[in-house]
Amino acid sequence: MIKKEVLDALNEQINAESYSAFMYLSMAAYFENMGLSGFANWMKVQYQEEAAHALKFFNYVTDRGGRVVLKAIDQVPVDFDGIVDVYEKTLAHENHVTGLINNLMNVAIAASDHASQSFFKWFVDEQVEEEANVEKILATLKLINGQGNGIFMMDRELGQRVFVDPNAAV
Repeated sequence: MIKKEVLDALNEQINAESYSAFMYLSMAAYFENMGLSGFANWMKVQYQEEAAHALKFFNYVTDRGGRVVLKAIDQVPVDFDGIVDVYEKTLAHENHVTGLINNLMNVAIAASDHASQSFFKWFVDEQVEEEANVEKILATLKLINGQGNGIFMMDRELGQRVFVDPNAAV
């Protein structure tokens, strides 16, 4: 049976992952409205990843005999000040999520919950990748000053991203 403090933190994380998913879907809608289907695709894949992360946490809680308690998520942002702003907000959000994941690990360490520590390690590693991917896109956007033909080239490239479900059996 999972300890209460770990269970409570996991339920909060499920809520945070759900918020993240909807935030990225909102960003996809913003890009769709701009006619940037590749940027929208990148954000839709982000949405799918975050929803899959929420499900991964959900399944872990139930596998450990805990009860998932879903809560309402806060309103996500819907207005942005351009493409660079979206990715700056994305990076800030991923930094925030890294802090949440690190906190989960700290709770598991304090509770001597070795199974949860092992489970959270995947998310620690995932956040390194998430931040690096956003930093790369943001650096490129800043190089082209968030405008011009480079945007169309990036749009085409980001349109190639595909979702890989982390919950699928290997």
